[in-house]
Amino acid sequence: MRPHVFSQVAGAPATASPAPASASAAPGALRRAAAPPAIRTIGAVNVADLSLDEALACVGSHLRERRFLRIAFLNAHCANVAAARPDYRAALDGFLVLPDGLGVDIAARLLHGASFAANLNGTDFVPAILSSAAAPLRVALFGAAPGVAEAAAERLSQRFPGHAFLPVSHGYLPGEAEREAALARLEAARADLVLVAMGVPAQELFVLEHLTPRHGCVVLAVGAFLDFCAGRVRRAPRLVRTLRLEWIWRLALEPRRLFRRYVVGNPVFLARILREAALRKVSSP
Repeated sequence: MRPHVFSQVAGAPATASPAPASASAAPGALRRAAAPPAIRTIGAVNVADLSLDEALACVGSHLRERRFLRIAFLNAHCANVAAARPDYRAALDGFLVLPDGLGVDIAARLLHGASFAANLNGTDFVPAILSSAAAPLRVALFGAAPGVAEAAAERLSQRFPGHAFLPVSHGYLPGEAEREAALARLEAARADLVLVAMGVPAQELFVLEHLTPRHGCVVLAVGAFLDFCAGRVRRAPRLVRTLRLEWIWRLALEPRRLFRRYVVGNPVFLARILREAALRKVSSP
């Protein structure tokens, strides 16, 4: 059985990557993580309970020591997919999974008696990594529709001029030859961070099966992040994000595509969590 990533919050050294990106980091930037994170189980998925500073420290230690790390994010939709797809749920054992959104926070309160320390959704967490890095990073962009990675790289370069953003491939790889060519380009990019945007569960399954330390040091499965960066999908206003209601904004923008995910999926998720909480209460002494 593959050891769970939380027992390591580590992995093999990324020996094929360049010298540590944060070797000259100043105090306060991407600090060293002191201990493995506490975890909370949400729908059979182990989710790290970390503050933003602790999560940045974890990423920083892996970059500094060139240790391979996969990061995924769990929201209510992902939990529903995990309940229906055992292969996806099992794949998440190979990731450091961070909490994303109000739904999993409600689940944490119901199942564990307290909220998560922070909402660490990828759309905000990736910019936090980039802002906190004290040395230049090479950031590979892999996935989304053709042209999106290039547009995202251009916008990210304007926002974070200290880092190099490298559009490697779109996410439509119909055959083995296309996939192997894209992986070869990714390996040649010698990335510190790799952002993979293929949607859930395809991106996590792809990362687990195909990406190794040769392809980068810290790999993040980022969903729609590249679409947001490229301007193809608008983010909710800050107030809506502060209220943790971004899902309503996205539903209003794409009702046909997202109706099942949110209008059907959110009650299904909540019902599953309430049932699990009731079973725990009955079985507790």
